[in-house]
Amino acid sequence: MKLQRKNRLRALSLGAIAVTGALALTACGSDDNGSGGKGSGNPSGSANASSVKCDGAKGQLLADGSSAQKNAIDAWVKAFSQACGVQINYKGGGSGAGVTSFNQGQLAFAGSDSALKPEDATASKKVCSGGQGIDLPMVGGPIALGYNVPGVDNLVLDAPTIAKIFDSKIKNWNDPAIKKLNPSAKLPDLKIQAFHRSEDSGTTDNFTKYLIATTPDNWKYSGGKAWQAQGGQAASGSAGVAQGVKQNSGAIGYFELSYAKDMTTVSIATGAKAPVKPSVESATADIAAAKVVGTGKDLSLKLDYATKAEGAYPITLVTYEIVCDKGNKADTLPATKAFLRYIASEDGQKALSSIDYAPIPDEIIAKVRTTIEGLS
Repeated sequence: MKLQRKNRLRALSLGAIAVTGALALTACGSDDNGSGGKGSGNPSGSANASSVKCDGAKGQLLADGSSAQKNAIDAWVKAFSQACGVQINYKGGGSGAGVTSFNQGQLAFAGSDSALKPEDATASKKVCSGGQGIDLPMVGGPIALGYNVPGVDNLVLDAPTIAKIFDSKIKNWNDPAIKKLNPSAKLPDLKIQAFHRSEDSGTTDNFTKYLIATTPDNWKYSGGKAWQAQGGQAASGSAGVAQGVKQNSGAIGYFELSYAKDMTTVSIATGAKAPVKPSVESATADIAAAKVVGTGKDLSLKLDYATKAEGAYPITLVTYEIVCDKGNKADTLPATKAFLRYIASEDGQKALSSIDYAPIPDEIIAKVRTTIEGLS
């Protein structure tokens, strides 16, 4: 009996400790931050709800576009919705779909890995009363070349070789051009399966801009969001291309670094002293040299795809949030501004590095923040 009573008292004591601990955790997770939401610790640099300012945001937002930024948007939406209670439905159906739907008046904002073309900007005036669509650079990052070649862990390629692979001119992994760049690798006699995007994609646009800028003799296509080369395998979205590479021996494809989990990626010979691997740091080194070329409130950038700077990864992209500078819908404007304000904030940008994206350089993001405040 004494032993039973002793065990019962011990169990009650442990239960009290557990309840106290649970209450402490609940209290830690419910600090009022003055923004109408709940905050939480942010030791890893992930999106933090405690820094969100809701500023009257309410209701729901519909958005679509770049699949490149989908993982970043998901992290931001989680923090923003937790703080403000606003539902944001971001489809990630591709840059082309996003721009089209925005210009049809269906979206509060769109995401695109390419700046608006002049004809798209003109079309946006129909839905932006008294204004037009503008590009706000918000997410940066490398376009990785992921591959699935058994026994090859440190593949190096250069622009001409990449172009020939994706144009079906180099068809086997033991091709002499690949061997020359990888003299110590055991390259198998294995057919190459090059995966590309099936829908209009800003990732495709940026990838082919790199090929056009660096090896025009080997990539004679005009470029753009639609894939133009013959052959290869098509898949929808960056996630679809990444899945295709993972599931097929001999495959290679292009997608953002955040989709390259659990696979090997190509190092690119740029003319620098050493080949460059895709990383947040190597992409940041390239994006830091970008120039603002947009006019008025538009902040579209020009990237240097042909960089030979040490440690700079050449196949990078910047994803823009497209929004009306004037003429935004009154019922969605407060939530749109609050969300954009958060993702452009210091905390919003800090969250990017932990999920394999590159923050926008300080000088440029400062201009983005100013532009957001002037949206009407």
